[in-house]
Amino acid sequence: MKKFRYSMENILRIKLRLEDQAKLSYARARNRLTVEEDKLQNLEDKKSHYEQEQREQINCKLNIKKMRQLSEAIDIMKQKIENQKVAVKTAAQNLEIARVRLNNAMIERKAQERLKEKAWQDYLSEVNAQEQKEIDERNSFNYNGLLL
Repeated sequence: MKKFRYSMENILRIKLRLEDQAKLSYARARNRLTVEEDKLQNLEDKKSHYEQEQREQINCKLNIKKMRQLSEAIDIMKQKIENQKVAVKTAAQNLEIARVRLNNAMIERKAQERLKEKAWQDYLSEVNAQEQKEIDERNSFNYNGLLL
């Protein structure tokens, strides 16, 4: 009997490679989102620090120049925070796209693996049928040999 060979093995290998690439892409997108979220948190922390410093300046003697600088710093931080929120949203969307691609790659790979498993089962059935045929022929030959 011939050796089992899955005719679409190279397609399965390609699907596996595509899935690996999708996993890497997903991991990069996840890391990028984490970086963007960390940047946003740092900006919010700086803004809070400036607001706290501004409150402390109000309680101390009045320093107009320092108050104006803090107010401008807070406004700049608010703008940076808004920009960073957009970057976080974009990174989250990219992560979702990468997740969908990974999911599709996994589905395609699993479909190929099911096809390979079905081909293997068909091969085993064929081998068993061939073996049974040989056994039947041998038994028939032996039986006919006894009758003569």
